Amino acid sequence: MDAIAEANELLHGKGYAERELAVFPVPVGQSRAILKGAKIVSPLSDEAEVVLRAVRELVPDAIELGKSVLRPADLRARLGG
Repeated sequence: MDAIAEANELLHGKGYAERELAVFPVPVGQSRAILKGAKIVSPLSDEAEVVLRAVRELVPDAIELGKSVLRPADLRARLGG
């Protein structure tokens, strides 16, 4: 399974619908991905493995996030870069 498919499977398991939060390939650069949806202030674009790591380690379950939204800057800071 590739990083994008794995990230989307994790998001689904955490209770997110695709419109709320999903990972998509970026047309420019085969190894890049973008995390976007209604539950993130603006998209997070990076290497697919980095986006997968953010989804795996930093994106809470949908119930835990509640009505809040994720901020890409916070995710980047917590990723260490």
